[in-house]
Amino acid sequence: MDKLWNSNYLKAWSANFMLYFSFMVVTPLFPLYLSEVFGATKDETGMVLSGYALTALLIRPFGGFFVDSFPRKAVLLVSYGLFALFFGGYLVAGSLLSFCILRTLHGAPMGAATVANNTVAIDVLPSCRRAEGIGYYGLSNNLATAIAPTIGMLLYQWKADYDLIFIVSLITASIGFAINCTLQTPSNSPSKGRTLDLLSLDRFLLLKGWPEAVCMACYSFSYGVVSTYIAIYAKQELGITTGTGLFFTLLCIGLISSRLVGARGLRKGKVAENATHGVLISLIGYFVFAAFHNAWGFYGAAFIVGLGNGHMFPAFQTMFINLAPNSQRGTANGTLLTSWDIGFGIGIILGGIAAECVSYGTAFWIAWIGNALGVILFFAYARQHFLRNKLR
Repeated sequence: MDKLWNSNYLKAWSANFMLYFSFMVVTPLFPLYLSEVFGATKDETGMVLSGYALTALLIRPFGGFFVDSFPRKAVLLVSYGLFALFFGGYLVAGSLLSFCILRTLHGAPMGAATVANNTVAIDVLPSCRRAEGIGYYGLSNNLATAIAPTIGMLLYQWKADYDLIFIVSLITASIGFAINCTLQTPSNSPSKGRTLDLLSLDRFLLLKGWPEAVCMACYSFSYGVVSTYIAIYAKQELGITTGTGLFFTLLCIGLISSRLVGARGLRKGKVAENATHGVLISLIGYFVFAAFHNAWGFYGAAFIVGLGNGHMFPAFQTMFINLAPNSQRGTANGTLLTSWDIGFGIGIILGGIAAECVSYGTAFWIAWIGNALGVILFFAYARQHFLRNKLR
């Protein structure tokens, strides 16, 4: 059997871990940072932090196009290098406005780098183990999502020095860039006609995948609300000041457990089945989080949401890849991540407004409703749409 964990796949996996680690070590602390350093209100925080998602959203389709139309390693190194440099900008941001500008601009290289890294990782996988490899690749995100916020919160509790945390992000992102410099990737040779056809929308978005994209936006809407406001909610309403790291750890345990189990199903072609299990389990998890405002609900929901997302996300990524020809692999990844950014950004904005005007409890019920709409669409249309239109 072709080797799954070849050296280039390991490098792409590790670089992706560093990318998400550098990103997630600061993300849960941003609401606290904006409140303590700049005195930002809840809705101001939502607007400032959503700027990143908006920019990432705008760049994702172009990122997919560039990844399919130019040497993928070059696109990866440029976008990843810029992503690392922006962490240095946070060290000199002296006002809410300057931070807002930096955070918004940071979304562009982040959006492009994730598309490029995802696509390169798929390129270096043996075709017979691609679906399985996609599932394991997501573990790099999950481990970073669990470890980084915990380390960030420990650093905050130890010294309450945000500059130190920004430096940690800068260093880890730079390590990821160095790893990607050593990658050996197969050359991609898109046709000249495709490169010049800039007015065709399907050069930037996988139009065939629109039902799956809408579902993904609904799921990321929920995650955008919960993941962004989890630290400040736990501190202000539950009195949990040291347990945010444990929340993300339990989330990661759920993610890893379901990905390890789900990878076997993906290897056997059970893509729709994995997606079905994932969306239903996640729906239960967000309900627990919204309904039970105590430590049991807080930590229990983290594990359940992790189980659900661990099944759902690699299954949906495989669905997008299977709906696209090989020449649009980057476009498929870009469309998946664009839909995630749309929902995530809207979740940050509406979650901040709901928390400011009503309560965090209301914001989390809105998150659950958004998730439920995605589940309804999946069973009503998207699942059958995939089964009818998949190419492999």
